[in-house]
Amino acid sequence: MRCDGGKGRSSVLSIRVRAAAKLIVLGALAMVSAAGADAADKVVFMTNWYAEAEHGGFYQALAEGIYKKHGLDVTIKMGGPQVNVYQLLLAGKADLVMGYDVATLEGIEKGLPLVTVAATFQRDPAVLIAHSGPGNSPENLTELRTRQVLIGQASETTFWPWLKNEFGFVDANKRPYSFSVQPFLADKNIVQQGYATSEPYSIEKGGVKPKVFLLADYGYPPYAETIVATRKTVDGKPDVIKRFIEASALGWKSYLANPKPGNALIKKDNPQIEDDLLTFSAAKMKEYQLVTGGDAATRGILTMTDARWHKTFQFMTRSNLIRPEVDYRKAFTLRFADQVKVLP
Repeated sequence: MRCDGGKGRSSVLSIRVRAAAKLIVLGALAMVSAAGADAADKVVFMTNWYAEAEHGGFYQALAEGIYKKHGLDVTIKMGGPQVNVYQLLLAGKADLVMGYDVATLEGIEKGLPLVTVAATFQRDPAVLIAHSGPGNSPENLTELRTRQVLIGQASETTFWPWLKNEFGFVDANKRPYSFSVQPFLADKNIVQQGYATSEPYSIEKGGVKPKVFLLADYGYPPYAETIVATRKTVDGKPDVIKRFIEASALGWKSYLANPKPGNALIKKDNPQIEDDLLTFSAAKMKEYQLVTGGDAATRGILTMTDARWHKTFQFMTRSNLIRPEVDYRKAFTLRFADQVKVLP
């Protein structure tokens, strides 16, 4: 009879323990490796202004974890009045930025590798605003051309040339817009520019009921709040872009149904924004169907078409804003938006 004081069993047990420990370590390493393989892709998205309801779908996708579910680690950075998002995009400070068709086409004319991959606003929110009331309320856009119109500098190379060509507005009636509604409130004959989602709110707070003319209703063609990448990103990270567009479209659909989660993040980035303005802006986006109207109703949120881009290009060539020989198709690609079918 072998009497080893249990040393044999201890040795066997020790071998088993070491083997089990080795399996645990190997398993842990495999888990770490898998986690690394499935790590979310980082995306920096820069907006065109301080956080506001007009950016709500992107903040909603962040707040509700939609980006995370699509394997994305998204950081939203705010733009502002002194921020050139295209410069930051080209410098590699952002992966995607919020752009505008006219500016992107101008960039293509200069040889910049910009590519629009989706469009948030199917209808540009740009408006002209007049006073309303007995004997002073214009019925259509044409009636405004004989009045003094307050126009910002940037608008002189966007919708102002379009107004001149299509509706007979003249430079003699143009006055500088200082981005204050006070001159408008003080003079019933003045017309001013604005966004359907913003300036009418300030005017109503000033005690005046505005008459608002959405330029898109009269044929102003550009998309607004587009998503723009560089050609390098489009070619090198197509799956990341597709997932970002799909998640953002889902975010917009959610935001328009219940904006509270997105608004909480908007207020975190921009504490100065008023709750009433957020409510007003979201309501106007739905009223004017800025996100869900046009082709988005059948093709999906964030969609684009060649026909719309061509209309914008034609308006720009007629207004001498771009050379006719520029290849406008370099400014966009439909390969991503055509794959995403998030219907309103």
